[in-house]
Amino acid sequence: MALSRAEREEFLAEAQVGSLGVAAGAERAPLVVPIWYAYDPGGEVWVVTETDSRKARLIADAGRFTMLAERTAPTVRYVSVEGPVVEQRPATDEEHRRMVRRFLPGEAAEQYLAMTEKMFGELQYISMRPQRWLSSDMGSF
Repeated sequence: MALSRAEREEFLAEAQVGSLGVAAGAERAPLVVPIWYAYDPGGEVWVVTETDSRKARLIADAGRFTMLAERTAPTVRYVSVEGPVVEQRPATDEEHRRMVRRFLPGEAAEQYLAMTEKMFGELQYISMRPQRWLSSDMGSF
């Protein structure tokens, strides 16, 4: 059963690991990778990723991407949204911290941030305007 607009936006706003899909070029299947994302109902979907990552380069080339959020409990539910890139620029430290703290609590977030300072290069903020939605709640099993 398809979700209402309010249901799908509320579900997409929950803190879940998403799957990002982007065109990967001629004779290639789309690149699909897990990623942390953020969304506020009525707003844009945004991610933070390494500037030199394959996904960042492919998103820049394609000018659009898809985000999928799904769960299996208490019901099997998913929301997929696709749309054009609105902004792609260097991420601020605050945007990176906000994303990490969305998914990791307290000390775990601080440890992750300390690790990524040494491990990652420059980060990019990429936002997408939701244009096409696909959603369903298939109930519990």
